[in-house]
Amino acid sequence: MKVLKTAIFAATMMSAATAMAAEVSGNVAIGSDYFFRGIDQAGGEALSGGFDVGFENGFYAGTWASSIDFSGGLELDYYAGYGGSFSDTVSYDIGYLFYGYPQGDSSEEFEEIYGSVSFADATVGFAISDDYYASTGSSTYVYLDYGMALGEDFSLGFHYGTMSADLDANEADDYSVSLSTEAAGLGFDLSWIDSSETGALFADNEFVLTISKSL
Repeated sequence: MKVLKTAIFAATMMSAATAMAAEVSGNVAIGSDYFFRGIDQAGGEALSGGFDVGFENGFYAGTWASSIDFSGGLELDYYAGYGGSFSDTVSYDIGYLFYGYPQGDSSEEFEEIYGSVSFADATVGFAISDDYYASTGSSTYVYLDYGMALGEDFSLGFHYGTMSADLDANEADDYSVSLSTEAAGLGFDLSWIDSSETGALFADNEFVLTISKSL
């Protein structure tokens, strides 16, 4: 995993130096809550946002942050990766992601290698860590996403994910269905989120509304 992480970072830095053009984009959002793989991170309203730099050759890098209700109240992530296409309908993505908590305990921070393959409207992906959150051991997350258009103005997204980990408390399946649209330059997303576990911070038939703005 460390070898792949080093290779991705080195390739991204070379890309930044040699790419003829780069596209910078950003986003900001406010949600009624923030769930990560079926686990509540905010305990209520969450403000989030990030910036991305994408290069012509497929490399990208970015950062994303959100308010949370643990570890000092802030999550700050960094990522870098590469995306491309096998054909007009099949694409792929692979990268490295660091989950940081700069105002909290650094021992809670962790990193993952992720990858995915998309077939038209469906995506199959994974994320692996050799030292998951709070040094709880290795983990593997596998997911399936599917999206479809509902007329010209709405889209419907389906998600299923499953976590396997050294620590049983981290293992759970999560599910969501999201209805999305745009109006007045804003994105609106209403999601139903559930998980296979009950109690504690796991989602239990939750509804989350998120309003976002692309920058």
